[in-house]
Amino acid sequence: MTREEAIKKIIFAMDVKEFSDVQYWAELLSRHVGMFKVGKQLYTACGPAAVRMIQKCGGEVFLDLKYHDIPNTVAMAALEAANLGVQLCDLHAMGGYEMMNTTMEKLDKNFSGCTERPKVLAITVLTSSNEETLRGIGIDLPVPEMVVKLAKLAKSAGVDGVVASPQEVGLIREACGKDFLVVTPGVRPSFASADDQKRIMTPAEAVKAGSDYLVIGRPIAAAQSPAEAAQKIVDEIVAG
Repeated sequence: MTREEAIKKIIFAMDVKEFSDVQYWAELLSRHVGMFKVGKQLYTACGPAAVRMIQKCGGEVFLDLKYHDIPNTVAMAALEAANLGVQLCDLHAMGGYEMMNTTMEKLDKNFSGCTERPKVLAITVLTSSNEETLRGIGIDLPVPEMVVKLAKLAKSAGVDGVVASPQEVGLIREACGKDFLVVTPGVRPSFASADDQKRIMTPAEAVKAGSDYLVIGRPIAAAQSPAEAAQKIVDEIVAG
């Protein structure tokens, strides 16, 4: 794998709340990562302006708002995300088949024969969760089994891929095929701490397992030199 290919696999989690920070990180890391993740905190604080600033700095965007609502509401929200020109957006697989399928039909209809729509990902089981977490909400399946169940449901609904722990990538690949996107948070390079993530791998391990994109935040943001930290992650991927 080339360094350019490795860079494109990295999605930097821009977990900030000040608009000035958006421009700072976008300018600092636009040459070192493939995409920027805009999550709930940043989007609630700054709205679409955060997305547009990243795009102005030459960056691509994963709009990580994890939609989960009635089918029409989620479909219309995803359409607005698509109209912002983001590359990735997501919804919760636990919202069910109808919610996911309605969203995909709406996007395909509105983007038929014109600009390419963003890829849509389904959230499976959050990487901060484990089997105790699932039992607490009434789900008795082991985490890997639940992840695969949700991934297969998402694929049947027409969703492009899933967000899942790197530990489940192999199982998802086996169940859903090589063209089904897998985006993995819970990735920690060898030089970083685990923080609050419970199901983790190194970048090289995750890519070897079959991850298409790696979501990485604090190991880069908290480093003394964020750009150098991103370069070290690229080194790990290439050497892996």
